[in-house]
Parts: sequence; structure tokens; C-alpha cells
Amino acid sequence: MIIYVGKDYQDVSRKAANIMSAQIIMKPNAVLGLATGSTPVGLYKQLIEWYNKGDLDFSQITSVNLDEYKGLSGDNDQSYRYFMNTNLFDHVNIDKTRTYVPNGLEEDSDKACADYNEIIRSVGGIDIQLLGIGGNGHIGFNEPGEAFEKETHCVDLTESTIKANARFFESMDEVPKQAYTMGIKNIMAAKKILLVATG
Repeated sequence: MIIYVGKDYQDVSRKAANIMSAQIIMKPNAVLGLATGSTPVGLYKQLIEWYNKGDLDFSQITSVNLDEYKGLSGDNDQSYRYFMNTNLFDHVNIDKTRTYVPNGLEEDSDKACADYNEIIRSVGGIDIQLLGIGGNGHIGFNEPGEAFEKETHCVDLTESTIKANARFFESMDEVPKQAYTMGIKNIMAAKKILLVATG
């Protein structure tokens, strides 16, 4: 494990973007495991800036995202598909047919999870997995103490997570109560893991 320390959020974002861009340059057809939330926004902005300068090419990249709310469509502005489009995919030359997010509209949880595990396997696994970490230590929607052998699964969101997410919705009733998330086993199977923590 290597720990890099930055002087502020911008510096941390730049250092993390350096690691991610090195992966893209070294392996132009890399599989990137991507994350949402406030932590990676600065990293994504930096990648877009380098792409606009001609330093990065996303044309052969495949991506798989950590998680998605169950019940939200990709065009819902609170979905993680929407987040990824807005914060990265719409601004670079990535082929959106090779950007994967769990299917929030699949009501059959077992099918949604099995399908997503199969996608991860079919793309050859993840070369680098980007992670943030929640205030209580959660990764994706895996709360502390979650079984390490779990692959993609459906989780009932904790009361604290629902409350934390309520600020993004009109009312508490609109906050999704479940999500599909990669499990710790999926995450630990990545060839490299980049965990970014700020604040």
C-alpha cells in the first residue's frame, strides 16, 4: 500500500487523477472501476482537462461503476448513471455502450446482481478501482462489517445513509431505500485500488 498526502482537495484530486491517467496511458483499453459522490468530482474534472488538452484518449476504455439506486432510471438526475454522464462521460470520447452501471430498473434483485457480476467477468475484470469512503467507513453501499465474500448484491440502505442522501431529493419519501452495489469481493479482485479520502 502506498499513501499519498495532498495539501488540499484540489491537490488530492490531481494526485489521484495522475494515477488514473497513468493507467489509461499504459493500457489504452483498460477497465476502470468508477465511483460517484463528492470525492471523485475533482479527479474527473482533471481528467476532462487533460483530455481537452489532447493528453488522454478514452476511446478504448471500458468502465464499470460501483453502484446504483434500485428504482431509479439512468435519466433520473439523482441516478449514478446520470452523475457519471454529467461529471465525466459527456465530456470525453468514451463509448457509452462500454460504460456499465447496475440496472436500477431491474426489479429482480438476483437477476440484476448476477447480470452485473457477469458484465465484470466478461470485460476481463477491473484494472483499477476508484473508491471514496463514507463517514462511517462504508465503501460503495457496503456498510462496515459487510461480508468480504459478497459480490454484487442488493442492500437495504441504513437510516443514516438515507438521511445523508435526503439533501439530494425533494423529500425523504423520494430517497431510494435500496441499492445495487459491488461487493467487497468484486472490489478486492481489482488489479489496483485507488481510495481517495478528503475532509
